[in-house]
Amino acid sequence: MDFLGNVHEIVRKDSELGDNFLPHCHRVASLLERWLIGTPQGAVSHEHLVYYLDEFTFRFNRRTSSHRGKLFYRLLQNAIKIDHVPLKKLVKNDRCKKPIKHNI
Repeated sequence: MDFLGNVHEIVRKDSELGDNFLPHCHRVASLLERWLIGTPQGAVSHEHLVYYLDEFTFRFNRRTSSHRGKLFYRLLQNAIKIDHVPLKKLVKNDRCKKPIKHNI
């Protein structure tokens, strides 16, 4: 018992410090990391990270679907349900724009 009154139980007595207690969580995190490196080629900005995570979640939840042809159909259904997001709100960082040179 610690000083707050919580009881700590050892899950596995024969475990070592490096054992993997959450194998499924580590697998999903690894898949997410590989997907972020591969699909958007590692060019994920902080402003758009939420959208990339939403896409990964959508794809991950449907990875074992028996009706893979409905993937695009479900994507359209979900796109209709959410509110419209204007392009100006999506594009927050103009990294690709070159500065304008004035000959003054």
